[in-house]
Amino acid sequence: MKLSRLNIKKINLSEVDNNYSGQDILMKLGELYQYESGIYGYGNLWTKLERVVENIIIDELDKAGCIQVEFPKLQPRKIWDQSNRWDTYTKDGDIMFTIKNNLGEYGLAPTAEECATLFGAKRLSSYKNLPTIYYQIGEKFRKEIRTRGYLFRPRTFVMMDAYSFDKTEEDMKNTYQLMHQVYLNIFNRLGIKVIPTISDNGVIGGKVAEEFQAITNLGEDKTLYDEINDIGINKEVLDFDNKEEYLKQLGITDITTLIEYSTVELGNNFQLGTKYSETMKLFYMDENNEKKPYYMGCYGIGLGRIIACLIENNIIKENNKIKGFALPYDIAPYKVQIIYNENNKEEGEKLYNYLLQNNINTIIDDRENLKIGNKINDVYVLGTPKMIVLGNKFDGKNYEIEDIKTNQKEIANMENLLNILK
Repeated sequence: MKLSRLNIKKINLSEVDNNYSGQDILMKLGELYQYESGIYGYGNLWTKLERVVENIIIDELDKAGCIQVEFPKLQPRKIWDQSNRWDTYTKDGDIMFTIKNNLGEYGLAPTAEECATLFGAKRLSSYKNLPTIYYQIGEKFRKEIRTRGYLFRPRTFVMMDAYSFDKTEEDMKNTYQLMHQVYLNIFNRLGIKVIPTISDNGVIGGKVAEEFQAITNLGEDKTLYDEINDIGINKEVLDFDNKEEYLKQLGITDITTLIEYSTVELGNNFQLGTKYSETMKLFYMDENNEKKPYYMGCYGIGLGRIIACLIENNIIKENNKIKGFALPYDIAPYKVQIIYNENNKEEGEKLYNYLLQNNINTIIDDRENLKIGNKINDVYVLGTPKMIVLGNKFDGKNYEIEDIKTNQKEIANMENLLNILK
């Protein structure tokens, strides 16, 4: 990408929000645009990173045999009446954005259990069709009264939500464990340490639920973690009347041995049981040609929160002052940023085209009338993990590759450059 086309704004890092530095940098650059509280437009950097995260999620779900689909974002009230959740989401919880006109009454999707159950029942009429897991990736809408942390708690956000259909409770539990491992694989590839925790089911329903909490100083949740056994529990559970049931599930007898972390929830899984199939009267035919309710599960991952977490957990400071951020190399949408002075413009463009031809996504700073020091500073605010500077010391053959996070440098010529970058 040629940086001149991005049209980023000049920013003063001393004015950046100390709590949510990475996202505030993108806001000031113009790469995040806030229309009003909790509603954003996304620039090139965020969108490209979202595609990287999305492709990792899709790859792991597809390997597990899940099937990608798409449900409507505009959902008719009648299907929510079938599950008896319309009042829960519009009156009691006041979660859903609603629309009423001469065509009827509708809700903007905060989730999709109703759509998924109807969709699955139409196709999974026999026990021979089970188990099946459908998933989608798309925008969701929720009436958050108190938005916070930019994309940590907005009103619109991109989410992967999946829905499983099984014959029996035991099969449902097996699918639940399958998805548990899929989530661990996803977060491992993203380079995010998560703590699977027992959690409250909320308005989704079912009896068993778990959250995938990422450790970050910016998290609004508190997670108690047993590092030896790698188990955790959301601290809010300790306020429940039936807290002993949750602790028993984990085999925790002494909570004083647990370490408390600030965390943010990036994913959530639920064992729904037959809540939706029975309420909505949707069944499959078993081996004896008898109607049986589907045992279901649902699973969600917030892409916006993942990206926000990646950015905020990779802030770079110098002398206790914010300098920018650097994304992990494996998931950065742009791997390298090329900077040159006017004497090396031709060499810079030659290197840029060479890297693109060899599938190394690269930014070249082709902006004119800008000092090379200013260009270097902008590498840090774009999150690019590596930089190549073609300045006065460049000999025309050897390229100095600098790691933005560690400041370590490697020298490479055109022959071994790709080996280092790949």
